[in-house]
Amino acid sequence: MDPKSPEFIIDPPLKVLGFVFEELSATRVAGHLTVTEKCCQPFKVLHGGVSALIAEGLASLGAGIASGYKRVAGIHLSIHHLRPAALGDIVFAESFPVSVGKNIQVWEVRLWKTKKTEKTDNKIMVSTSRVTLFCGLPIPDHVKDAPDELKKVISKL
Repeated sequence: MDPKSPEFIIDPPLKVLGFVFEELSATRVAGHLTVTEKCCQPFKVLHGGVSALIAEGLASLGAGIASGYKRVAGIHLSIHHLRPAALGDIVFAESFPVSVGKNIQVWEVRLWKTKKTEKTDNKIMVSTSRVTLFCGLPIPDHVKDAPDELKKVISKL
């Protein structure tokens, strides 16, 4: 695990699980994850907590970009688990803003799956989430360079 890789800089917990970012912008954050043992519960399906981690991670990144790279904090997460994603499935995630205000943003996050052997046209919804975030928090001195690091990574995707 390369601590300098874009995914590790952007969101270390998602990187550890194997999440790969495909798009990062103020209007869409997207990526994918192959369901492995690392992210399964005992019945070999995607853990609901991992779905929630993806939802909050993607919404937070989008909200941070939309707020001009200010610090954000999730204040509410609502998730509906619709179907399981099994070991080996590829889970795609997409997040987009529902409401972008000065201090509060609401983002929708959708996860769907495909089998390794199927084309991505055959999507099956896994979960849908709403994430509410408080925006514009002060950035602590010890991470003042975080917005610049994020901008560098985004420019490379």
